[in-house]
Amino acid sequence: MKKSERLNDMIRYLNDRSFFNLKELMERYTISKSTALRDVRSLEELGMPIYTEYGRYGKYGILQNRLLSPILFTIDEIYALYFAMLTLEAYQSSPFHLSVKKLNENFEKCLSKDQWQHLHKMKKVLNFESYPHPNVSSFLDQILESILTGNECTVSYLKGEVEQVYSVQFFKISAKFGQWYVSGINLKTKRMIVFRGDKITSFDVENSPPSFLSEDLLQLSIHQQTKLGTDFEVEIKEQAKDLFYKENYPSMKLIETDKIIIKGSYQQHEEPFIANYLLRYGETILAIRPPALKKIVENRINELAKYYQNIK
Repeated sequence: MKKSERLNDMIRYLNDRSFFNLKELMERYTISKSTALRDVRSLEELGMPIYTEYGRYGKYGILQNRLLSPILFTIDEIYALYFAMLTLEAYQSSPFHLSVKKLNENFEKCLSKDQWQHLHKMKKVLNFESYPHPNVSSFLDQILESILTGNECTVSYLKGEVEQVYSVQFFKISAKFGQWYVSGINLKTKRMIVFRGDKITSFDVENSPPSFLSEDLLQLSIHQQTKLGTDFEVEIKEQAKDLFYKENYPSMKLIETDKIIIKGSYQQHEEPFIANYLLRYGETILAIRPPALKKIVENRINELAKYYQNIK
């Protein structure tokens, strides 16, 4: 292992440690005592806050702070991180306490002038498709914290024009096409519920013990989707595969044998959503099962036809 690789691994290894000794480093990396001493000095030069405790059982201590010690990346890894960061620009908010502008400034400080110019050239020719929305999800960071700590919450949610209050324990945050979605268990009905992040108008954490462990929440959601959902299969033409890969949802998967099938499930209240989704496939749909779903799609088409007949 090269020294740069070893130091990078040491930073990760020691990141959550309060103390360590030379023997640990010597055994982990198969290095001599003198090499271990030089590596410790190198870690200090890189910014790791190390201090020495002398005595018969002397050891090294690491000051605890909220700043991570520097981690070494190759220039290609830096470029990859930078463009991954840019995908956050499509979102007006995120679960993290960050500013994309501030991150951009930090990258600029870390790179040489030539590297920064090269990055700007790459930015002009690399285009990542995104779906920017003006919608702001104000409570994502608090919801994330409640998931990590297992707290129950009370939220106000704007459903249409009516604000409703829910007691919920969240277990997942997801993003799709520029929108944030939050999944949880409605503590009153014990049913899974999905909120759009920007429609949550207030958020409060409850002090009561959680009703579910995080692992149980995930299992319960999977069980409900399987038990309470309606399975469907939609056969599509070859050219429709790109549309599926461009937009699909966790309850769906594409199966390719002698036919191309979208297989999935939907809940009772999701019929309008699934019908509108399937309409995007137009004449590339060859078959829809069960017949009840086909009828729902037909009814939606008739509703749209009547609507367009009545507009100017």
